[in-house]
Amino acid sequence: MHLDGDTAPDILALLGDRSTLARRPGVRIEQAADATTLRAYRRLRHEAFVREQGLFEKHDLDDRDDDPRTVTLVARDAAGTVVGGVRLGPAGDGTDIGWWTGGRLVAARGSGGTGGIGAALVRAACARAEAEGVLRFEATVQVRAETFFRRLGWTRVRPVTVAGTPHVLMRHPIGRVAAHAAAAKSALGPLLAALAGQAPHALGGPGFVGDDGAPVPGGDLVAACDAIVPSMVERDPEWAGWCSVLVNLNDLAAMGAAPAGLLDALAAPDAAHAARVLDGLARAARAYGVPVLGGHTQLGVPAALSVTALGRAARPVPGGGGRPGHAVRLTADLGGGWRSGYRGRQWDSTTSRRTDELRAMLGAVAAGRPAAAKDVSMAGIAGTLGMLAEASGCAAVLDVAAVPRPAAASMGDWLTCFPGFAMLTADEPGAPAPPAGPAASAVCGELTTGSGVSLRWPDGQVTEAVGGPVTGLGAA
Repeated sequence: MHLDGDTAPDILALLGDRSTLARRPGVRIEQAADATTLRAYRRLRHEAFVREQGLFEKHDLDDRDDDPRTVTLVARDAAGTVVGGVRLGPAGDGTDIGWWTGGRLVAARGSGGTGGIGAALVRAACARAEAEGVLRFEATVQVRAETFFRRLGWTRVRPVTVAGTPHVLMRHPIGRVAAHAAAAKSALGPLLAALAGQAPHALGGPGFVGDDGAPVPGGDLVAACDAIVPSMVERDPEWAGWCSVLVNLNDLAAMGAAPAGLLDALAAPDAAHAARVLDGLARAARAYGVPVLGGHTQLGVPAALSVTALGRAARPVPGGGGRPGHAVRLTADLGGGWRSGYRGRQWDSTTSRRTDELRAMLGAVAAGRPAAAKDVSMAGIAGTLGMLAEASGCAAVLDVAAVPRPAAASMGDWLTCFPGFAMLTADEPGAPAPPAGPAASAVCGELTTGSGVSLRWPDGQVTEAVGGPVTGLGAA
């Protein structure tokens, strides 16, 4: 981002408790929506970067200005005049993989009551990038603007040269993946500490601690139990019923277990609500071809739902069987779309699948028998990979561009959502893809020494996604 010379003093005023813009409520920031607005913004750029600073000879326009994916944000004063702007959009010319760059930040010289516009535009650009599911957001800034960006929370990456002038590549820290994983799973270790040593087979037993299902001692039985968020049971009972089957069968599938039956425990305010939950549960059980063996129902109480799934596996596949050097593979059903009311959070690929397709996906781990496997849970793809790595005593690197992903999902949403059916596996390099019916499968990373999850980008840069253990349960 090139920064106009008169902007910095006003910008710094915004960094204190009293915002200059807050004292001038007539200034607003919006997306440029027409050619007239874009021309006004580009005139400001030309004045600053061509005429005043001499960074460019004739004009500062480039291919980013012609890219339809580029978003331009402008600041208007109380009279509606464009007094500043910034542009941002995907890096490179290919598929948007969640790596965006910002640039051409400018504020009008001598604009009087528009102090703080530069900082407000930078903050608006960061917010817009994160709203678009971006996980890496960078800008090249003039050396004299580095301190300003640092004050806004950006970090220095390395020195670069733009138009023959020294610049600095700066990065806006995006903690979406880490925050999501922490919110979903970080309490588990401390909470379950009291159970860890109460029996030889506690929490799955040695080698299976923290797994999606638990081998039952004395045979080939594997059990899994998941509850559905009560607010979801209350507002979307049919979907809650479907998901109670889906998540439990996925847990068995991650262990390589063939499903044998389900038990449900349902609480509902009345019989009508209970019937809607059970309708979704029954439809899912039929779709997967797995019987509901029994359960418990209670009425006149707040909505709640929990399901236990039972399956069989002579040699369950552990979640903690990975080792440094193992290849990480994601096998995911990319069909379907966002569940209505859960955009960016829950991907529904299963309700449109046939029974044979659903069973083929459930059997993928059992057929492929990787060294380690985990069903992608509410921690999302990146968070669940952190769980697999933690249980394996490793760290993980995820190649962002290689992750199988539906076109309708941004990278940020896809790596943090519940994806319907998705399995993360780790195995020796060169191991074949598991037979998973309609699901897509690709090697998209590896396990390494250390802890946490990193994202590797096509230019070789690596950014942190999760800084350390996800659950605190430790190695299995």
